[in-house]
Amino acid sequence: MKISKLFFPIAAAILLAAVGSCGKDNGNGTDNPVTKEPVDSAGIFAKGADVSWVTELEKEGNEFYDSTGTRTECMALLKEYGVNSIRLRVWVNPSEGWNNTGDVLVKARRAAALGLAVMIDFHYSDTWADPANQETPSAWKSYDITQLEQAVTDHTQEMMNLLKTYGVPPKWVQVGNETRGGMLYPLGAYTNGENYAGLVNAGYDAVKSVFPDAKVIIHIDSGDKLYLYTRIFNALKTYGGKYDMIGMSLYPDADSWQTSVNSCISNINTVYKTYGKPVMICEVGMDYDKAEACKAFLEDLRFKAENNTGGECKGIFYWEPEAPAGYNGGYNKGCFAGGKPTAALNAFK
Repeated sequence: MKISKLFFPIAAAILLAAVGSCGKDNGNGTDNPVTKEPVDSAGIFAKGADVSWVTELEKEGNEFYDSTGTRTECMALLKEYGVNSIRLRVWVNPSEGWNNTGDVLVKARRAAALGLAVMIDFHYSDTWADPANQETPSAWKSYDITQLEQAVTDHTQEMMNLLKTYGVPPKWVQVGNETRGGMLYPLGAYTNGENYAGLVNAGYDAVKSVFPDAKVIIHIDSGDKLYLYTRIFNALKTYGGKYDMIGMSLYPDADSWQTSVNSCISNINTVYKTYGKPVMICEVGMDYDKAEACKAFLEDLRFKAENNTGGECKGIFYWEPEAPAGYNGGYNKGCFAGGKPTAALNAFK
């Protein structure tokens, strides 16, 4: 999912202070916020949410409320609705600071303190990476492919080592975001298959060097369009690309979601049979004003993903459910209104 580049400023000092203070009020007198065992992904279907905007929203004064009107921290509120996993995007050197490694660490520690499993989503860009945009970070633009692979390694290990230092082992790590055409253009485009696979392997090896048990995901958009998956995963197979799971996005229209769900489930079964890898649905969403349709969509997708895929679909993540209508230049697929969850989120209970 791509949104416009409207951000509110944040000072590095604020991020560092947040990292330093996060979790100090946990009652055990330590600076480690992990007070509960994280969700064990083995045998548990992930009911997740990407809440990468949450610190930015809080800085802007947004608040979140339960059904009684009581103000509640966003991730804790989502947990009350059945969410057991949190997804967080990472940018290399974002101009306003949001989604850099320090900001991600703050949110990951908060999730871990609630006992929520964590997915890390590397964009390998200074801003949004998606089917139309896989822009190489400014600091890496002059690099050749060998240097790019090393930059991917270093950046990935930096984030992984921060998480390790603060006791937050990610369950899943995306190496790239919606990479239907590859990543780190132009050198890492899928048409340069050997380069693309080399970058994927650099990220894979960097993750495993710190967290050997983390599952590495290659994520593509449009889970109802099989050809996008065969194109990328055939290229990775040809050039020895390494990954543990296949990631999908699915953003159906309210009047045709049934067709999209059935196509997505069929594709999950096909890619598993073809490539031998389980699937995670890393992003879903539907328009704000279609809450009941969104609930029906999520319930159907969840039921079929759990029961009609031979257990090879491992979960579903809602993309930025907490965002207010029209946020960041026009995002309208969340499932909160007035700071409260809509009926759509009941599908995760």
